[in-house]
Amino acid sequence: MIATLKVVRHVKDLDRYRYLTLASAVVLLLLPLVPGLGVSIYGARLWVALGPISFQPVEIAKILLAFFFASYFAANRELLSTPTQRLGRRLIVPPRTLLPILVAWIAAMGILAVENDIGFALLLFALFLALLWVATGLKTYVVLGLALFAGGSLLAANFFPQVQARVSLWLDPWSAANFNFSHQLAYGWYSLAAGGVAGTGLGLGQSGTVPDITSDMIFAAVGEELGLLGVLLVLALFALFVGEGFRIAQRAHSDYVRLAAVALTATVGIQAFVIMAGIVRLLPFTGITLPFMAYGGSSLVANYFIVALLLRISDENNIERRGGEVHAIVFTHD
Repeated sequence: MIATLKVVRHVKDLDRYRYLTLASAVVLLLLPLVPGLGVSIYGARLWVALGPISFQPVEIAKILLAFFFASYFAANRELLSTPTQRLGRRLIVPPRTLLPILVAWIAAMGILAVENDIGFALLLFALFLALLWVATGLKTYVVLGLALFAGGSLLAANFFPQVQARVSLWLDPWSAANFNFSHQLAYGWYSLAAGGVAGTGLGLGQSGTVPDITSDMIFAAVGEELGLLGVLLVLALFALFVGEGFRIAQRAHSDYVRLAAVALTATVGIQAFVIMAGIVRLLPFTGITLPFMAYGGSSLVANYFIVALLLRISDENNIERRGGEVHAIVFTHD
C-alpha cells in the first residue's frame, strides 16, 4: 500500500494508459495457461508458480480491468447514454453501442471455459455492468446484462462440468458431504449453526475441520467463533468500506477518476458479497477470497493496492477542493 502511494502520485494520469492497462490485464489472465507456469488447483487454472513462489495473476488483472473500464466509459459516456437512432416513433441507443456489453459477456464466459474460474467470471461481468449503469444511468443495460448473465449461467450449467458440480452442491450440499472438497459447504453450515448469536469465542470453535477454512471458508469460522453478532459486524464493516468508497467517488472532479473510484470500490464489494452469499447459499459457491480476511497473499496485496488508490483519489479530491476554495477567496477579494 505504501509503495503504491509512493509510485502513483496522480490517479487521473493513469487515464492516458487505457489500452496499456487492458493489454497488461490480458497478459496476466493468460499467464496461468502457459505450460510450465500455470498450476491447476481444484479444477481451476488460476495460479502461476515461479519456483517456490506462487500467485494469482487474476488479482492484479482485476484492478487493471477496473481502470480500463473507467477510462472507456468516461470517454464514451455520451455515446452510450444518448438515444440517436429511431425505431418506429422512439429514439433508442444505437445497437452498435451494445457491443461492449456483449464483449464483456463473451469474455466472462471465455474465462470460465478456459480457466474454470467461476468467481472471476462473475466478478468481471458484474463490475462491467455496474460501471455501465453508473456511467449511463440507463436501466436498459442492466436488464440486458441480467438477461445475458441468466443465459450464460444456463449454458455454463449444462456444458461446463465444474459449474454443474457447483450448482448441484448449491442445491443439495448434504448428499455430497462425503466427496472430495464438496463437503466444505455442509460443514461450514454446521459451523455457522454452532456459533449461535454470540459465538463460541475466539479460538474455541471446531471449524478447523472445514476444508480451506482459512481461505475460501473464513466467513464460516467468523460465524462460529463470533456468532450472528460477529457476522453482522463484518457485514457492517464492508458496507462502511463501500459507502466510503462511493463517497470518495462522488467528490471526484473528473469522470475518469469518479468511475475509477466506483470500479475499485465495487470490486471489493462485489467480491465480498459473492463469497459470503456463497457460504450462506444465496448463490452457488465460487471459492474466491473474502477481502482483507481470507488467507492468500495475492488477494491481500491486491486489496491493499485498492486501498492505496482510493486514498490517493481522496487526497486528490481534498487538494482540488482546497485549491478551488483559495481561488474563490482571491476572486471575491479582487
